[in-house]
Amino acid sequence: MTSPTTPRQAMHRQIAQAVRNDIEAGILRDGERLPSTRELASQWNVSVFTITQAMDLLTAEGLVRSKDRSARVITAPDTAAAPKSLQLPTPQFVLIGGYAGSGKTEFGRVLARQTGWTILDKDTITRPLVQRWLEDLGASLDDRESPIYMNKIRPHEYEALNAAIEENIECGNSIISTAPYLHELTDLSWIDRTQARADDLNANLSIVWVTCAADTMNLYLRRRAAARDRWKLANWHTYLASVDTTFVPPVPHTLIENDPDSQPLQVQARNFVKSIRAQAGQQQGT
Repeated sequence: MTSPTTPRQAMHRQIAQAVRNDIEAGILRDGERLPSTRELASQWNVSVFTITQAMDLLTAEGLVRSKDRSARVITAPDTAAAPKSLQLPTPQFVLIGGYAGSGKTEFGRVLARQTGWTILDKDTITRPLVQRWLEDLGASLDDRESPIYMNKIRPHEYEALNAAIEENIECGNSIISTAPYLHELTDLSWIDRTQARADDLNANLSIVWVTCAADTMNLYLRRRAAARDRWKLANWHTYLASVDTTFVPPVPHTLIENDPDSQPLQVQARNFVKSIRAQAGQQQGT
């Protein structure tokens, strides 16, 4: 269950944070024109004033500038250049988990842009097949909760993801994997098997857990409007009762906080890379 003491954040700060994350993740690129204030207000289902407040924050940070009377453009020249691949003595396997809407994919993209490592996102890899499979089984396309999905489809999603991860590591590529991993990261046996497999492949496994407040999750889910989130949003309080925003994996891990009061994902990713570099240096020196 969620923490009862989790504070709600001002909506304009949540929106500014989400746009900032999209810029840092390379989704919004340098020079890209943003929709008008009214269009953004409609997209976010908020007032024009709230959007103006959010844009003012981003303008003060130098991430957005006004081009003419009503247009705004992204000013992020760093997103235009392709990142150079960070080469370490052994391939890195970065496993990123978190609840739906926590920002795990955004953090994975930010990390990929900083390191040049391959990113494998479960939904990107499996979504078309999952939707077709659900249709063939007579289930709703937004089903991610029923026994049909949990027992017949979900295991194969992770099987496909793991196969792609191992193939890349076998080729010497460092991998960033993003998926909820909700069941997996509560299962010590699964974690032990994953660690053993990484050791067999001479790869360094790092577990990352991305967390945020419930209202931040809700904002992310409403904004992306994905079919897989329809049930969650339509039954938000029921869904939220199954979410423990205080959960962390029961093994050594890196915690990434994705709320308006948190450090930007770019800063947290940079600190994470520093820790991996330091660990790689220690291993090389032994």
